[in-house]
Amino acid sequence: MPRLLYSLAYLLLLPAILLRLLWRSRLAPAYRQRWAERFGLFPTPAVDRQRPVAWLHAVSVGETLAAVPLVKRLQREHPDWQWVITTTTPTGSDRVRASFGDSVFHVYAPYDLPWLLGAFLRRTQPTLAIIMETELWPNMLAACRARKIPTIVANARLSARSARGYARLAPLTRAMLADASLVAAQQQADGERFVQLGLPPDRLAVTGSIKFDLDLDNTVHNKAAVLRAQWSANGTRAVWLVASTHPGEDDIILQAFAALKKQYADLLLVLVPRHPERFNTIAQQCTQAGWRVLRHSSGAVPDASTDIIVGDTMGELLAFYGAADMAFVGGSLVPVGGHNLIEPAAWGCPVMSGPHLFNFAEVESLLRDNNALVIAGDAASIADTVQRWLADPAERKAFGERARAVADSNRGALEKLCGLIAGIARNP
Repeated sequence: MPRLLYSLAYLLLLPAILLRLLWRSRLAPAYRQRWAERFGLFPTPAVDRQRPVAWLHAVSVGETLAAVPLVKRLQREHPDWQWVITTTTPTGSDRVRASFGDSVFHVYAPYDLPWLLGAFLRRTQPTLAIIMETELWPNMLAACRARKIPTIVANARLSARSARGYARLAPLTRAMLADASLVAAQQQADGERFVQLGLPPDRLAVTGSIKFDLDLDNTVHNKAAVLRAQWSANGTRAVWLVASTHPGEDDIILQAFAALKKQYADLLLVLVPRHPERFNTIAQQCTQAGWRVLRHSSGAVPDASTDIIVGDTMGELLAFYGAADMAFVGGSLVPVGGHNLIEPAAWGCPVMSGPHLFNFAEVESLLRDNNALVIAGDAASIADTVQRWLADPAERKAFGERARAVADSNRGALEKLCGLIAGIARNP
């Protein structure tokens, strides 16, 4: 009964969901494209029915980037597996195509209604489903269980705040978690919240976060080195990266930057909005504030007159961290919950963040316990921290090295997770 009521509510809300897509398409036209896929309508993929089909769902860019090393490792270890990867956003779709090309079949995930999921599953016929992080949908899990498709929630995280939201719908949540074959949680606290909400304890594993298992290969190192030389004018100016900002954060960052420029006139700010529909707005905001702005997508190299580079491309943020002297990670000055703190740490890049980190509470604790993260909640404290790091390069380097040590010491989750997935695939 709870799932039936949920489905009816979802169906009633569907027009509003479609209107929201149209609204978002004002700034990102891709949101008005490929709607048929969201209703389970797409060409049936050409798969070999004698070989297993693994379906992985990742909602958007962050989850897709986390899934890339997982899928690539499983592709190497299980070359007979065929892959279907779904996302819900165009940016996630772009990352799938850029990362995997034709080695996977990609479509948008269907809306969480039984008949739409039925159409999707009939066309793809997966033998295993992997859901990244917290993308939990009652009908998706129920449809898989009804068809005896084992379902793994991989790299799962559940903040206390999110758990309270799920608890308000306790009967629906409990039934949904009962349909999952395994939840592979990032941390023990995440796992305990899943169990408290109704996950059977024997279906919980704690693996750590696979985001610690970053592969900083030669390609990304070389790209970072080129950007570093260009942005820093071969080491003669400092580079401050502010990554993944949301509305309400850019004003604070620009206030801090204005204060810093009074003492460090050659400081270069690299400002990267989280969502591509904000690229134009942020570039205009910086220009209207009187700064000399260069858009990274132009391909031009900044000169001594450039104050701000707007990072208006996708898929390059990891290299940006390697090119920066210090970083601020957004989504944390406003109550979004924060973004990936591990990427700057893996580079040994000194990192600070705002106070709203409920989506990354365990990573925050690891870094703060090792004096490897600064929390700054307003323009003045942000400027003070950057000023301190600029004035003391030795301390700045030591701070970054402590962050790198935390990242290195927490590797290993990817191997554990791949082992669990392979075990369930063998014994569904």
